[in-house]
Amino acid sequence: MARPAAVAPLPGEPAALPGPLVQPRSHWVPVHWGELPGFAGDALHEAWNAWIKSCERPAAPFAALCAEVRQLSIAGAEEQRAWMVARLQPYRVEAPGGAGDGLLTGYFEPEYEAARQRGNGFEVPLYAPPADLARRRPWFTRQEIDTVPQAQAALAGRAIAWLRDPVDAMVLHIQGSGRLNVLEPDGTHRLVRVAYAGTNDQPYRSIGRWLLDQGLVRDATWPGIRAWMVQNPQRVNELLWANPRYVFFREEPMDALDAAFGPRGAQGVPLTPGRSIAVDKASIPYGTPVWLASPGPLLPLARLVLAQDTGSAIVGAVRADYFLGWGAQAGEVAGRLKQPLRLWALWPRSEN
Repeated sequence: MARPAAVAPLPGEPAALPGPLVQPRSHWVPVHWGELPGFAGDALHEAWNAWIKSCERPAAPFAALCAEVRQLSIAGAEEQRAWMVARLQPYRVEAPGGAGDGLLTGYFEPEYEAARQRGNGFEVPLYAPPADLARRRPWFTRQEIDTVPQAQAALAGRAIAWLRDPVDAMVLHIQGSGRLNVLEPDGTHRLVRVAYAGTNDQPYRSIGRWLLDQGLVRDATWPGIRAWMVQNPQRVNELLWANPRYVFFREEPMDALDAAFGPRGAQGVPLTPGRSIAVDKASIPYGTPVWLASPGPLLPLARLVLAQDTGSAIVGAVRADYFLGWGAQAGEVAGRLKQPLRLWALWPRSEN
């Protein structure tokens, strides 16, 4: 995407721009609000829910603004827009060398059927951390967890729930959290969340990359991986064991309010579908409102989002993972989202 030409300030915006800001992994260039694509058309009230969540654990520069943010939650879009123009300074986020183009990907919260007890097709466990996890680093590999009696003994009685499909479990391990519609022993169903509680400290290896490197598939998406497993049931363990890393979970109850938001991100607040992003915190601090623009092709976007999470693959100045929500449809988009990106950090003006 080409860098936009210089634009004039909007009404209510200071004519003079401040100096640039430097983060450990990015360079912030001050711009006028008119540079932000689509700023006049975004449904800002959708982002305000995410912003109010960030105010539960605000970054220091934003704490003084949170009372106003809460008051504006019932305001119209034009009032919210005018407040942002008056109180925040946009900075174009660039790499230290000046590159302003980056990469947008997507992630989601999986949602699966599960059972509290093993049996009737539910044979794949999700485990809470073993008692000796902190004393043994690294812990057993994925293959050893499935085959070594000592590892199996350490996990006895630690299963939170059981899934039907080992690929579903792997998706949960990679995403780090998910929703389970759990069949309880009394026959009732209960919606719970399983959240990341630790790993075995083994290296992560992509099973899709393993299939590609072996020349076994051309399509390493989750549907492609599932299709290969159906055709090669005798090699399923070989595939799964190619990723030594294993994730342990904790169970969290979900009420109606919890169900309207995603899991807690690295900022420590619940994620909002379509309005939360994961970033490199050395480029953009948690809790920062960000203007995100991407031309597509899968999902054209120009909107206000909040930097509320991170991920091991989210590294670099102009890099974001877009939280799409939960369930199969969100997962379908997340699995295919990979497109150009530009970001503007929205920082309190110095006179605030």
